[in-house]
Amino acid sequence: MRPGAPGRVSAVTAAVAPPQAPTQEASPPPAAPRPVPYWAGLALSVLAGGALLLSFPSYGLWWLAPVGVAAFALATHRRRARTGALFGLVTGIVFFGPLLDWTSTNVGPGPWILLVALQAAFFTLLGLAQAVLSPVVDRRRWSWPLVLGVLWVAQEALRGRTPFGGFPWGRLAFSQADSPALRLAWLGGAPLVSFAVAVAGGLLVLAIHSARRPALAAGTVLGAAAVLAAGYAVPLSEPGTTPVTVAIVQGNVPRLGLDFNEQRKAVLDNHVRGTVELANRVDRGEQPRPDLVIWPENSSDIDPLTNPDAADAIDRAARAIGVPILVGAVMAGATEHTARNVGLVWEAGRGVTGSYQKQHPVPFAEYLPMRSIVEPIAELITSKAGLLSSDFQPGDKPGVLTVGPARVGDVICFEIAYDGIVHDTVTSGAQLLVVQTNNATFNVDEARQQLAMVRLRAVEHGRDSLMASTVGISGFVDTSGRVHQASQFFTPDAMVRQLHESTAQTPATRLSFWPEAILSAVAAGLLLAAAFRPVRGRLRRYADRRRTESTEEIG
Repeated sequence: MRPGAPGRVSAVTAAVAPPQAPTQEASPPPAAPRPVPYWAGLALSVLAGGALLLSFPSYGLWWLAPVGVAAFALATHRRRARTGALFGLVTGIVFFGPLLDWTSTNVGPGPWILLVALQAAFFTLLGLAQAVLSPVVDRRRWSWPLVLGVLWVAQEALRGRTPFGGFPWGRLAFSQADSPALRLAWLGGAPLVSFAVAVAGGLLVLAIHSARRPALAAGTVLGAAAVLAAGYAVPLSEPGTTPVTVAIVQGNVPRLGLDFNEQRKAVLDNHVRGTVELANRVDRGEQPRPDLVIWPENSSDIDPLTNPDAADAIDRAARAIGVPILVGAVMAGATEHTARNVGLVWEAGRGVTGSYQKQHPVPFAEYLPMRSIVEPIAELITSKAGLLSSDFQPGDKPGVLTVGPARVGDVICFEIAYDGIVHDTVTSGAQLLVVQTNNATFNVDEARQQLAMVRLRAVEHGRDSLMASTVGISGFVDTSGRVHQASQFFTPDAMVRQLHESTAQTPATRLSFWPEAILSAVAAGLLLAAAFRPVRGRLRRYADRRRTESTEEIG
């Protein structure tokens, strides 16, 4: 072999090289979990929607909420973006369809179908996001629960704000009224509760991926339970020191349905009669004398400022009971085709001494957005479209009212679902929370779902609260979220209880929107990083190619 031949060099090198210690081959990192088969992903999407549904009232199986989150995450894991979006749509339809079926009770399926489709669209985005992020998160598998947590909070934040002011119904937090996780609302409000539920679901995903290591899987499941049980470590607000005795009158309606407005004289008479009967029981010593009385939303759909008969009827009730009444009334608006949904403080012989105008009228129920376009469509899909001939005007101030000796925070109907409205009411001076609502156009499932929101708000802001409904459910809620003296649905009732006013602020009240904003910002950052990942890869390959070309030119 000629000098310099490769074989000779190798032989010499081998002869003079020191002996090498045997090296142990490094164990490869654990393989990323593979996506489940397509049919299994579809089945998991249906399972996720069903589990989420059963976690809410009227079913109340709150512990199924993390199971739903986990099933949804498994279905979308390492899927293409469009498949993740499709599975999200399936989960959303299975969940929101039955959850919101009360919207079709009296108007037919048209509005219900549109609302369900709109809400499911946000789950479509969530499914897409989970699919896009799962390959990235697999590199640090421990972070998957946290990523799921921020994605769920961001989805709920977006869904609760758009379009037309959003629709926060169906947030994970609202399924936890009977869960220890409810107490986390005292620290960070509804966003923190939703985050904890989603994190628990993410831990269940890790447990499933660790199935071949039973000890690790069992520990991860216990970790999921511990996240929810962490609420037990949260110190709830103590009752306030100022007692006030409050009465709720649930007058009932002659019949359920959207023709409720045609029954307005009978409904007003029912609440007057219920208040007079309560006054008689107080005089007989059967009930303690209240300091104030709460009537529900729509208890007087006849404007007492323009109708003397309605004013006389309300005044008769106030004289009988001898204390102010907070009346839910529909009043004339600024123009012929507008109206106002208000809470009126009525004192015997004086009339209205204070009022709150609902800030967030419900789109398509209390006003028609883009009326010139929407109204012809509404007439095609429901025979009840003509009921929206007038638009409710929004108020612009929190509902803090002085009713007798109490400083009451008035929140009307669906406003209880909106974090900002309730927060601003408390920080503006409300010492009790009062929710005036009218469930006569829906059914008992809607009332139970709404009462769960009242329970969360009572814990979140450390305020004794109540819900007063035309037909039920009415009841009192203490600062631990427990319900007292809940009424039956579609039944006249009146109840009296001593509540306690409070001026203290919880951590959630002080933190305001920041927990949700921070968690949503993290989710946005993760999605932006994932979106630019292919760009970074192309830039890196281009830089490597240029470096190689430069080296070859120098050589």
